[in-house]
Amino acid sequence: MGQNNSNPQPGDLIEIDRRVCQHWALYTGNGYVIHVTDEGAHSSSGSITSVWAAMVKVKKELLTKVAGNDKWRVNNKYDRSRTPRPVKEIIRRAERWVGREVPYDVPWKNCEHFVTKLRY
Repeated sequence: MGQNNSNPQPGDLIEIDRRVCQHWALYTGNGYVIHVTDEGAHSSSGSITSVWAAMVKVKKELLTKVAGNDKWRVNNKYDRSRTPRPVKEIIRRAERWVGREVPYDVPWKNCEHFVTKLRY
């Protein structure tokens, strides 16, 4: 199981270290995160780490499942320069996306961008 160096709180951004890149998710509480994945998306092919542009699905899953054996940490990296939304609003906004497909583009609309826009 992946390691964590912190105790995540609802609304926190979670950075998961993958071999080639990082994957980002939003912690919603009770062990769950909301994130984007190519699993279950209709128009993507291959792994999310290998596509430039596609449609991906927003899912709510256990952090332990999403992280697997990879290390993860809370990384609210913009808190010094931006004010996060209230936690209830972050979670409400995130929950509305679950089950929907969204565009994915490595440089412009990736997993980090998705969760960052939810928090700030």
